[in-house]
Amino acid sequence: MPGILKIAYKLLINDRAKFAALLVGITFAVFLMIEMTSLFAGILSRSSSTVINIGASVWVMDPAVQTVANTIPLPDYVLDEVRSIPGVKYAVPLYSGGALLKLHDGTYQAVNVIGLDDTSLFGRPEIIAGNIQDVFAENAFIAIRDAEFYKLENPRIGTEFELNDHRGVIVAIGQVASSALFGVPTLYTTYNRALQYIPNTRFTISYLLVEPKTPEDIARIKARVAKRGYLALTRDEFVAKISDFYMFRTGIGTNMMLMTLISFIVGLSISGQTFYTFILENIDKFGAIKAIGAKGSELVFMILFQATFVALTGYGLGVGLCAGLIWLARWRLPDYAAQVTFINLGTAFVMVVVIAGLSSYVGVRKVLRIEPFDIFRG
Repeated sequence: MPGILKIAYKLLINDRAKFAALLVGITFAVFLMIEMTSLFAGILSRSSSTVINIGASVWVMDPAVQTVANTIPLPDYVLDEVRSIPGVKYAVPLYSGGALLKLHDGTYQAVNVIGLDDTSLFGRPEIIAGNIQDVFAENAFIAIRDAEFYKLENPRIGTEFELNDHRGVIVAIGQVASSALFGVPTLYTTYNRALQYIPNTRFTISYLLVEPKTPEDIARIKARVAKRGYLALTRDEFVAKISDFYMFRTGIGTNMMLMTLISFIVGLSISGQTFYTFILENIDKFGAIKAIGAKGSELVFMILFQATFVALTGYGLGVGLCAGLIWLARWRLPDYAAQVTFINLGTAFVMVVVIAGLSSYVGVRKVLRIEPFDIFRG
């Protein structure tokens, strides 16, 4: 068997043009598949950035909420009801809303304002410059250093701005795990200051952040909240709900799926056609190998080895090319959302295996029909 594989390898790389065409086809297909799925994974991750960054165990919201960005305010009495539920360790309000800043040079910039509970500051970001206690000072805000930080003109501690004719001051710089999706900078402040600076409806609580005493209390909390007509979700459930919305309720998921499918078809067509041409051009060599005693199973194994070798090599080149270009794009464009995940790599690998299998099937059918007599007679 090692000798058969060595012959198969030499037959494959001997025709450098065909070998290169096979690699280019599969590499290009893998690159497109991983690029599309990575971009979609990045969008889904950033769409849940607020949930990821705050880190609450349980979120209480209006049942009509579909994404964390589209909040439906809760009445103030819901906070007291949730706090009275057995098994609740503590519950705090969270404000999340948009605002328009007037920067120092007179330009305007949309921002997302997160208002943290005044007592606990639960969900606060990691402070990399300044002091978190300064957020209690007058007009105090915390700027988040992420991919959109430059849109605030790279503020420093003491930088001033206007928000609805109110003076605001950056008192600290923080960082979070995930940047926002829609290219909008984020500011943190206290809950009451957010209500004071930003116009609101009569209900002001965007979400309730709940910490259960034990994991077993989560089911009881969710049931009691549901009886009052509201929805309680764990962090993972809320992230999944947001992902489902962008995947099935918008055109993003459909478009990405179509592009991935097109990439698969392109790779299949190029590799299948090229591999079939390779088999035709080497049909006399396969016939000669069969004439000297090679079994049909050994010929099949040769073709499977050739297809697998090309597929895995192309897969590695495609993954490397995609990872390199994503790194380059993030270096030049900090807000570029694509990220490579194990699911993306696994999906592309399965598709490459399918491409290799179908390409092999085409070659196997042709080789198994070879009659050595016909080869030598020609």
